[in-house]
Amino acid sequence: MLTSTDKFPYFELLEIVAEFDLSYKPYQPLKPLKAGNFITGLTLKTDQLRWQRFYGGAETFGPVVLRQLLNKPLVISFYSRHWKGNGLGQLTRLNDLQNEIKASGGNLLIINAGNDEDLAKTAWENDLSLNFYFDENHEIAELFGVYSENYPVWNRFSGIDVNVPLLATYVIDQFKQVVYADVDMDLTGSFSANGIIAAVYESALLRNNKKSA
Repeated sequence: MLTSTDKFPYFELLEIVAEFDLSYKPYQPLKPLKAGNFITGLTLKTDQLRWQRFYGGAETFGPVVLRQLLNKPLVISFYSRHWKGNGLGQLTRLNDLQNEIKASGGNLLIINAGNDEDLAKTAWENDLSLNFYFDENHEIAELFGVYSENYPVWNRFSGIDVNVPLLATYVIDQFKQVVYADVDMDLTGSFSANGIIAAVYESALLRNNKKSA
Protein backbone atom coordinates (compact mmCIF):
# COMPACT_ATOMS: atom_id res chain seq x y z
CA MET A 1 0.00 0.00 0.00
CA LEU A 2 1.41 3.40 -1.04
CA THR A 3 1.82 5.98 1.63
CA SER A 4 1.01 9.64 1.13
CA THR A 5 4.74 10.26 0.87
CA ASP A 6 5.00 7.82 -2.03
CA LYS A 7 2.07 9.43 -3.85
CA PHE A 8 3.18 13.02 -3.35
CA PRO A 9 6.98 13.34 -3.27
CA TYR A 10 8.41 15.96 -0.95
CA PHE A 11 10.28 18.96 -2.39
CA GLU A 12 12.48 21.44 -0.65
CA LEU A 13 11.30 25.01 -1.23
CA LEU A 14 14.66 25.81 -2.79
CA GLU A 15 14.02 23.22 -5.48
CA ILE A 16 10.99 25.13 -6.78
CA VAL A 17 12.23 27.80 -9.14
CA ALA A 18 9.80 30.40 -10.43
CA GLU A 19 9.58 30.42 -14.21
CA PHE A 20 9.28 34.21 -14.37
CA ASP A 21 10.58 36.91 -12.08
CA LEU A 22 7.96 39.63 -12.31
CA SER A 23 9.47 42.55 -10.44
CA TYR A 24 7.19 45.30 -9.27
CA LYS A 25 7.47 48.61 -11.08
CA PRO A 26 6.11 51.64 -9.25
CA TYR A 27 4.39 53.42 -12.14
CA GLN A 28 3.80 57.05 -11.30
CA PRO A 29 1.83 59.50 -13.46
CA LEU A 30 3.82 62.21 -15.16
CA LYS A 31 3.65 65.69 -13.67
CA PRO A 32 4.41 68.14 -16.50
CA LEU A 33 5.44 71.65 -15.52
CA LYS A 34 2.74 74.29 -15.57
CA ALA A 35 2.75 78.04 -16.14
CA GLY A 36 4.32 79.71 -13.13
CA ASN A 37 6.79 76.90 -12.41
CA PHE A 38 10.53 77.51 -12.63
CA ILE A 39 12.74 75.13 -14.58
CA THR A 40 15.97 74.39 -12.70
CA GLY A 41 19.03 72.68 -14.11
CA LEU A 42 18.28 73.45 -17.75
CA THR A 43 21.53 73.38 -19.71
CA LEU A 44 22.27 73.00 -23.40
CA LYS A 45 25.59 71.84 -24.80
CA THR A 46 27.36 73.24 -27.84
CA ASP A 47 28.44 69.78 -29.03
CA GLN A 48 27.67 69.84 -32.76
CA LEU A 49 26.45 66.23 -32.65
CA ARG A 50 23.54 67.37 -30.50
CA TRP A 51 22.36 70.00 -32.98
CA GLN A 52 20.68 69.79 -36.36
CA ARG A 53 19.46 72.96 -38.07
CA PHE A 54 17.46 73.49 -41.21
CA TYR A 55 16.49 76.42 -43.37
CA GLY A 56 13.94 75.97 -46.12
CA GLY A 57 14.30 72.23 -45.74
CA ALA A 58 18.08 72.21 -46.26
CA GLU A 59 20.49 71.43 -43.45
CA THR A 60 22.72 74.29 -42.34
CA PHE A 61 25.95 74.31 -40.34
CA GLY A 62 27.78 76.78 -38.16
CA PRO A 63 28.75 77.58 -34.57
CA VAL A 64 26.14 77.33 -31.84
CA VAL A 65 25.84 80.52 -29.78
CA LEU A 66 23.77 79.61 -26.74
CA ARG A 67 23.75 83.13 -25.33
CA GLN A 68 21.85 84.40 -28.34
CA LEU A 69 19.35 81.58 -27.96
CA LEU A 70 18.78 81.82 -24.22
CA ASN A 71 18.80 85.58 -23.64
CA LYS A 72 15.32 85.89 -25.12
CA PRO A 73 12.00 84.18 -24.36
CA LEU A 74 12.35 80.63 -25.63
CA VAL A 75 9.67 78.40 -27.10
CA ILE A 76 10.62 74.79 -26.37
CA SER A 77 8.70 71.97 -28.02
CA PHE A 78 9.24 68.24 -27.48
CA TYR A 79 9.17 66.00 -30.54
CA SER A 80 9.75 62.37 -31.47
CA ARG A 81 9.28 60.64 -34.81
CA HIS A 82 7.47 57.87 -32.95
CA TRP A 83 4.46 60.19 -32.65
CA LYS A 84 4.21 59.92 -36.44
CA GLY A 85 1.58 62.21 -37.93
CA ASN A 86 0.87 63.93 -34.63
CA GLY A 87 4.52 64.82 -34.21
CA LEU A 88 4.86 66.01 -37.79
CA GLY A 89 1.74 68.13 -37.43
CA GLN A 90 3.26 69.83 -34.40
CA LEU A 91 6.47 70.56 -36.33
CA THR A 92 4.70 72.09 -39.31
CA ARG A 93 2.53 74.31 -37.10
CA LEU A 94 5.58 75.58 -35.24
CA ASN A 95 7.41 76.08 -38.51
CA ASP A 96 4.57 78.30 -39.73
CA LEU A 97 4.71 80.22 -36.45
CA GLN A 98 8.46 80.69 -36.26
CA ASN A 99 8.73 84.07 -38.01
CA GLU A 100 6.05 85.51 -35.74
CA ILE A 101 7.87 84.13 -32.69
CA LYS A 102 11.06 85.89 -33.77
CA ALA A 103 9.22 89.11 -34.61
CA SER A 104 7.72 89.06 -31.10
CA GLY A 105 11.19 88.86 -29.56
CA GLY A 106 11.62 85.14 -28.96
CA ASN A 107 13.42 82.04 -30.18
CA LEU A 108 12.22 78.53 -30.97
CA LEU A 109 13.92 75.23 -30.20
CA ILE A 110 12.71 71.69 -30.88
CA ILE A 111 13.86 69.06 -28.39
CA ASN A 112 14.23 65.77 -30.24
CA ALA A 113 14.15 62.50 -28.33
CA GLY A 114 17.13 61.07 -30.22
CA ASN A 115 19.35 61.19 -33.25
CA ASP A 116 16.70 60.76 -35.92
CA GLU A 117 18.25 59.52 -39.16
CA ASP A 118 15.10 60.47 -41.09
CA LEU A 119 14.99 64.04 -39.79
CA ALA A 120 16.79 65.52 -42.80
CA LYS A 121 14.28 63.87 -45.11
CA THR A 122 11.35 65.09 -43.00
CA ALA A 123 12.73 68.63 -43.00
CA TRP A 124 13.26 68.62 -46.76
CA GLU A 125 9.85 67.20 -47.63
CA ASN A 126 8.09 69.72 -45.35
CA ASP A 127 10.28 72.77 -46.04
CA LEU A 128 11.17 73.14 -42.36
CA SER A 129 13.28 75.97 -40.96
CA LEU A 130 13.80 74.73 -37.43
CA ASN A 131 16.56 74.13 -34.87
CA PHE A 132 16.68 70.68 -33.25
CA TYR A 133 18.54 69.65 -30.10
CA PHE A 134 19.03 65.95 -29.41
CA ASP A 135 18.04 65.03 -25.85
CA GLU A 136 19.20 61.44 -26.12
CA ASN A 137 19.05 60.66 -22.41
CA HIS A 138 15.77 62.55 -21.95
CA GLU A 139 17.40 64.81 -19.37
CA ILE A 140 15.57 67.93 -20.51
CA ALA A 141 12.28 66.07 -20.95
CA GLU A 142 12.54 64.82 -17.37
CA LEU A 143 13.16 68.36 -16.10
CA PHE A 144 9.89 69.45 -17.72
CA GLY A 145 8.06 66.40 -16.37
CA VAL A 146 7.06 65.07 -19.79
CA TYR A 147 9.13 61.87 -19.63
CA SER A 148 9.79 59.20 -17.04
CA GLU A 149 11.04 55.63 -17.06
CA ASN A 150 8.41 54.94 -14.40
CA TYR A 151 5.52 55.97 -16.65
CA PRO A 152 6.05 54.87 -20.27
CA VAL A 153 3.73 56.61 -22.71
CA TRP A 154 2.32 53.30 -23.97
CA ASN A 155 0.43 53.13 -20.67
CA ARG A 156 -1.81 55.90 -21.99
CA PHE A 157 -1.51 55.95 -25.78
CA SER A 158 -2.18 53.08 -28.15
CA GLY A 159 -0.13 52.63 -31.29
CA ILE A 160 3.18 53.63 -29.73
CA ASP A 161 5.61 51.05 -28.38
CA VAL A 162 8.61 53.26 -27.52
CA ASN A 163 8.85 55.33 -24.37
CA VAL A 164 9.32 58.91 -25.58
CA PRO A 165 8.47 62.36 -24.19
CA LEU A 166 4.93 63.66 -24.46
CA LEU A 167 4.15 66.12 -27.23
CA ALA A 168 4.46 69.35 -25.29
CA THR A 169 5.20 73.00 -26.00
CA TYR A 170 6.43 75.56 -23.48
CA VAL A 171 7.52 79.18 -23.36
CA ILE A 172 10.13 80.10 -20.75
CA ASP A 173 11.32 83.61 -19.98
CA GLN A 174 14.88 84.81 -19.30
CA PHE A 175 14.53 83.74 -15.66
CA LYS A 176 13.61 80.19 -16.79
CA GLN A 177 10.07 80.55 -15.52
CA VAL A 178 7.36 78.80 -17.51
CA VAL A 179 5.01 81.46 -18.90
CA TYR A 180 3.09 79.18 -21.27
CA ALA A 181 2.52 75.42 -21.15
CA ASP A 182 0.63 73.00 -23.35
CA VAL A 183 0.81 69.21 -23.12
CA ASP A 184 -1.09 67.46 -25.89
CA MET A 185 -2.60 64.64 -23.83
CA ASP A 186 -5.41 64.07 -26.34
CA LEU A 187 -3.26 64.29 -29.50
CA THR A 188 -5.40 67.05 -30.92
CA GLY A 189 -2.62 69.50 -31.79
CA SER A 190 -3.83 71.62 -28.93
CA PHE A 191 -1.25 74.36 -28.52
CA SER A 192 -2.54 77.89 -29.01
CA ALA A 193 -0.58 79.94 -31.55
CA ASN A 194 -2.02 83.13 -30.07
CA GLY A 195 -1.15 81.98 -26.57
CA ILE A 196 2.46 81.29 -27.54
CA ILE A 197 2.90 84.63 -29.31
CA ALA A 198 1.31 86.54 -26.43
CA ALA A 199 3.59 84.82 -23.89
CA VAL A 200 6.69 85.52 -25.99
CA TYR A 201 5.75 89.16 -26.61
CA GLU A 202 4.93 89.93 -22.97
CA SER A 203 8.12 88.26 -21.73
CA ALA A 204 10.24 90.10 -24.30
CA LEU A 205 8.58 93.40 -23.40
CA LEU A 206 9.26 92.84 -19.69
CA ARG A 207 12.87 91.96 -20.46
CA ASN A 208 13.40 95.08 -22.55
CA ASN A 209 11.78 97.31 -19.93
CA LYS A 210 14.11 95.96 -17.25
CA LYS A 211 17.14 96.49 -19.49
CA SER A 212 16.19 100.12 -20.13
CA ALA A 213 15.30 100.91 -16.51
